[in-house]
Amino acid sequence: MQEDQRQVWVLTKRGHGEAKQLLEPKGIRLSALREEKYDLDTGEPLGTGYDDHAAAVTGVAAELHRAGIGHRLGFQTEIGHRLGNNFVQRADLVVRAPAAGVPVLLVEVDRRTEDAHDLVQKLSRYWEWGRLLPACGDKRTVDLVRSRPDAIETVDHEERLWRRVYPPTGREGLIPVAFVFADTTEAKVTNTVAVLEEAGRRYWAPRRYDTYERGITALDYGQAVPVLVTTLEQLQEPAPTGRCGGGSDGRASRR
Repeated sequence: MQEDQRQVWVLTKRGHGEAKQLLEPKGIRLSALREEKYDLDTGEPLGTGYDDHAAAVTGVAAELHRAGIGHRLGFQTEIGHRLGNNFVQRADLVVRAPAAGVPVLLVEVDRRTEDAHDLVQKLSRYWEWGRLLPACGDKRTVDLVRSRPDAIETVDHEERLWRRVYPPTGREGLIPVAFVFADTTEAKVTNTVAVLEEAGRRYWAPRRYDTYERGITALDYGQAVPVLVTTLEQLQEPAPTGRCGGGSDGRASRR
């Protein structure tokens, strides 16, 4: 039971195993099992904040579903994205709601526990993952990118690893990422957005087209991660609002 009277139910290791056997053959992936750990001296549970975080992630999914975005089975938690160095970046929530115009959305939920620069690091990892090639990709393309990493920018997204995992997003760029803040302050959100805008510019900002034509003002979002920043409280409002990375001027815009 949480302080606000919300109840959080967690599967035991045995229950998780049984659910996995039941659901995964149907194409429904389960989140990673997080076993509760206890202090050896006091017997007190460690990492109790996980329950609050899990409740916030569930709350985000519930509000999106209430707004008509996604089927109940269209949400997955703790989905891993393995980088080239074998580090696994786990998304708190993956949303698939093509009927609502959201083919895929990766969601990170923060409850005042992460520094803004930690979120920039997560954004960089999703950007990096979106630039990977599948191990079984075209050998010439793989060799080219291995010898000249920036050559990945000339490789169509259809040939990249992320397109083997997720469907087309319907817009330029990589897989969109949403940062959702819960139980925090407006000042924390504002400060974090400022850091994401500046320190994370390389990952979300568009670029000018490489052309000799003068007067071209359009911007290229092809290598950028579309970013949305909002709060759980805003999602709970009748008309959800948020902040989107990559506005017409290349900055994060309020919506």
